Amino acid sequence: MIRIGVLGCGNIGHIIAKYRENCEIVALYDQVYPRALELAALSGGTAYKDFESFIAGDFEYVVEAASVRAVRQYAEMVLSSGKHLILLSVGALADPSFREDLVRLAEGSGMRIHIPSGAIVGLDNLKVGQISPIRRLLLRTTKSPESLGIKTRERCLVFQGKSHECIKEFPKNVNVSVALSLAAGRDADVELYADPSVERNIHEIEAEGDFGEVYIRVSNVPSPDNPATSYLAALSILTLLKNIEQPLVVGT
Repeated sequence: MIRIGVLGCGNIGHIIAKYRENCEIVALYDQVYPRALELAALSGGTAYKDFESFIAGDFEYVVEAASVRAVRQYAEMVLSSGKHLILLSVGALADPSFREDLVRLAEGSGMRIHIPSGAIVGLDNLKVGQISPIRRLLLRTTKSPESLGIKTRERCLVFQGKSHECIKEFPKNVNVSVALSLAAGRDADVELYADPSVERNIHEIEAEGDFGEVYIRVSNVPSPDNPATSYLAALSILTLLKNIEQPLVVGT
């Protein structure tokens, strides 16, 4: 059984604490200390008021479920402390300089950075783009106006461009675009829509390459208490934790 520390004690953290398998939550940290205390009571772990005390704990993996800003603030300290990093706010890696520095640090310290599939499916096979270039890669995401922090009475296009640009404007909403880009080996094109008629977060992926064509549509139930996050994202972390040290590995 692996031992983990949870960085970020919001909705995703609660799901991890409630449904975890093959792991023990040892330590918890959130900038809002009462959140960490609440999750500690649920999980049996220890809540910490400061990050330095948290990262000094006896565990192997840090599960980040906080924010892009938290990744930029704490990721290097996680790896330097001899702990592997499971990263949900992958949008932080849209900055190539920060990403390269983090990868070099992981290599030098013998640590690994794990990125769950998050709110989409298909990342596994789209990694063929690292071997055989993908000519066209589009992510079309539709969410409720509320989750995007805007007001509209009808469906509207709120962003069109590259994933590294989109994550700057919507850091809490399109982490999947950066995960998609990293998997495929190229910057994805993104279309982000606000639609008051939708009750679920919808992600459509279109890809073309020498392998053929791919179309994937995922309709996600929003995570409880946080409409900006898909429940599937939390489940993908739980699945990664369950299988991270298994002797049989399924998938590319």
